[in-house]
Amino acid sequence: RAMATSLLRVPPPEELLRPLAVPERLLLGPGPSNVPHRIRVAGGRQLLGHMHPEVLQVMDEIKAGVQYAFQTRNRLTLAISGSGHCAMEAALLNLLEQGDTVLVAINGIWGQRAADIARRLGANVYELLKPPGKYFTPQDIEQGLVQHKPLVLFITHGESSTGVLQPLEGLGELCHRHGCLLLVDAVASLGGAPIFMDQQEIDVLYSGSQKVLNAPPGSAPISFSERARAPGSDTGPPASSCARGCLTWGLSSLWRRRWVQGKPTTTTTTTTTTTEQGQCEDTALCSWRCAWAAFDAREKTLPSVLLSPGTVLGSPGAVGLKKARLPTITTVRVPEGYNWKDITAFLMDNHGMEIAGGLGPTVGKVLRIGLMGCNSTRGNVDRVLGALQDALKRCHRSRL
Repeated sequence: RAMATSLLRVPPPEELLRPLAVPERLLLGPGPSNVPHRIRVAGGRQLLGHMHPEVLQVMDEIKAGVQYAFQTRNRLTLAISGSGHCAMEAALLNLLEQGDTVLVAINGIWGQRAADIARRLGANVYELLKPPGKYFTPQDIEQGLVQHKPLVLFITHGESSTGVLQPLEGLGELCHRHGCLLLVDAVASLGGAPIFMDQQEIDVLYSGSQKVLNAPPGSAPISFSERARAPGSDTGPPASSCARGCLTWGLSSLWRRRWVQGKPTTTTTTTTTTTEQGQCEDTALCSWRCAWAAFDAREKTLPSVLLSPGTVLGSPGAVGLKKARLPTITTVRVPEGYNWKDITAFLMDNHGMEIAGGLGPTVGKVLRIGLMGCNSTRGNVDRVLGALQDALKRCHRSRL
């Protein structure tokens, strides 16, 4: 051991010799959310091998939970090891080939991301644009479908950068009438706003574990309709880059056998079993069922409290139409004369609370307050309003 140590030229970092200290914070940003105790305990249990029968059972339970949350009976329903962004890449990569046409509805940063990924895949990308704070009507969508004749339409259900909730009724039927697949991003909305995959004829739907579902980041539920499962789509060689190749492999025939048929495979990637255990407990807690049952009574009303007359911010909501407001993430304009960074830093330093500034087209313009899952309570609304009142009294305000 002494000889081996003498060969070391890089000393161990002193900060890693100390025990890890994690502060307690109230996460009221656009995600992640605070994780309930039962889910934290599940993720801390002893590791199991990803080929063990107990893990296959967990995967079956997760699949059933995702099918319930999505309101779908799709056989190809699973949870990808990765973020919601990974699910976005996996969905586009498995739907599009070079030269295919995709129409991307862009009213915030996530449509922009989808368009960028599709271009890197070699697809012909056409953009359907709306200003931040606006949503797309069926007439807008049909005009784009008629003009561009896409294979896939990408649209964001909950645009977390602007706080817009996109109506989905009729879009699936409209897309299918024009020979197009409907791909929906529900990372910021699943569990906090109604979505019914089969009834709304959505072909591919995905979300993330760390927002309304209150699980740790690292798992991305996704589901493909039978219409979206093109024959032979998983038989070709993986894409050239590592990231794209891993995502292609993640939805390859081996993984489909594992998730669709519940059978172990002789060769596969190692899944994040601890994340899966936490997600299974998340399903067992029925956080999605609670979200459905409490949607009208709780989550839909809390943003209204934040935006009601006389609230501490004194600023109107960034999303004008009430029906278009995303119930999970409330966007309010930064009060005149204040720097948003001062406000968010003050809440973190003095109240142990996270809220966020804008993202993409809303950078510097809004504050984003997340009220998701177990964090969505009237008590937390009172806490954040009190903290904001304190910030507006004590933060420096420039003279305008």
